[in-house]
Amino acid sequence: MPERQKIVFLGQSESSPLCDSLRDACQILSSTTLGQARGLLQQHEAPAFLVENLSRGPGKELSFYLDVINTFPDGLAILSNDLTIQWHNPAFPDVTGQESEVLGSNFYSLFGDIEIQDEQLCPFVSARNGDAVFTSTLRVGDKHYYKIQVSPINKATSQGVCETSAPTQSEGLFLAVVRNATASTIQQQKLSAIFQAGLELGDLSPMEMIELTVDERIELLKSKILHYIKDLLEFETVEIRLIDKVSRELRPLLVVGMEPLAAERKLYADPHSNGVTGFVASSGKSYLCDDTSQDPIYLLGAAGAKSSMTVPLILHDEVLGTFNVESPRAHAFDQQDLQFLELFTREIAVALNTLDLLVIEKASTVSQSTQKILQEVAPPVDEILNDAAWILERYIGHEPNVADRLQKILKHTRDIKQRIQHAGESIAPEGSHPILSPKDEHPKLKNKRILVVDSDESVRRAAHELLGRYGCHVETAHNGEESWLMLRSSHYDTVI
Repeated sequence: MPERQKIVFLGQSESSPLCDSLRDACQILSSTTLGQARGLLQQHEAPAFLVENLSRGPGKELSFYLDVINTFPDGLAILSNDLTIQWHNPAFPDVTGQESEVLGSNFYSLFGDIEIQDEQLCPFVSARNGDAVFTSTLRVGDKHYYKIQVSPINKATSQGVCETSAPTQSEGLFLAVVRNATASTIQQQKLSAIFQAGLELGDLSPMEMIELTVDERIELLKSKILHYIKDLLEFETVEIRLIDKVSRELRPLLVVGMEPLAAERKLYADPHSNGVTGFVASSGKSYLCDDTSQDPIYLLGAAGAKSSMTVPLILHDEVLGTFNVESPRAHAFDQQDLQFLELFTREIAVALNTLDLLVIEKASTVSQSTQKILQEVAPPVDEILNDAAWILERYIGHEPNVADRLQKILKHTRDIKQRIQHAGESIAPEGSHPILSPKDEHPKLKNKRILVVDSDESVRRAAHELLGRYGCHVETAHNGEESWLMLRSSHYDTVI
């Protein structure tokens, strides 16, 4: 008598009409849980599986799990030891970009030329050797990335899911979870690149610090910014403007792809009649213009621009300027683009501040050096003036040639301090920084000639230091006799 076929029955009761009708022809293997049913299927290699009811009991549980698999957003696939696809969920072809049936195909053949990122091993080799879950990222072409998570099935089936031991027929099978990670990977790459760009934007070698002028450093920064704008952010039309601290005018620092009239347009950090750039500079808020034809404050920048994105350059809550990008496509930018640009402009603001600090440091150093030289030169210059005035007094009316020469000595001696002052001003960077300007300016003291008479050397030195700050031309004398001789040889606005 031939052996009856075995059928695994999943249900809460064996006394069902269907079981009764099959009992004479088949051997019914009863189970009341999914774990038991799965164990019986593997143990007896039953060719059939019978579910009592999918709307209640263990049948409902099985139906729920099937729905989860069918609606799972990532691709699921079961692969044989040679990586042939044995089964997949409905999302698998869409996730991997396949339009035809993939059953029986080699897993890697679906992707074409691939590169495993981060020096990771093939996840299937790692899972096979390590008998654990392994994850790798595949790069397909230049800009497509897939995250692959692989687990050996025989390990999963041996962790108490059922009472039977791991079946031999599942050995060598893999469960692969595939997720399209292109967006998240590119986002992470951009964030890393922006961080690296920030390090390089403000990075000046000691040789560059010594050899480059302020203008040359700015040009170097502009070339770096332009490089990252095109290669990292992939923008073709860009305008960067900086706020003049005195006039509040937005002066162009870097302009690429803009209309000449737009680049030369005078704009101010004011929300009225200064376009999007003026609004952003005055408010410190980013502005995303999806459609330039419908935007009430947009002013023409690039020819044919249909959308724009403008963000402020901010450092320590101070708006330094604006960064504007335009596109010939409407709705070309989204919130993620805005986020990347805001991060990048923070790095630009830091780099600009570094250059500003270098300018301040150089100007401050020049100013301090000039004042120090003047303070050291002033006493001997005053001694020369005093002695020359004394000799001049004795030669006036007796030796005209000697008197003329002495007048020249007085003039050239006074020129020494002025030449030192002019030399310091010529070395200092162009455009004095507001922070370096005197806090208490006295215009009426500017260029006034003052004679200070005192026998105490410290008082005479202090006179040069204190009055010299306000642009006074200070000369000193030791006593009344010297001051009378100095007054005879030169004009002074006041005598102290």
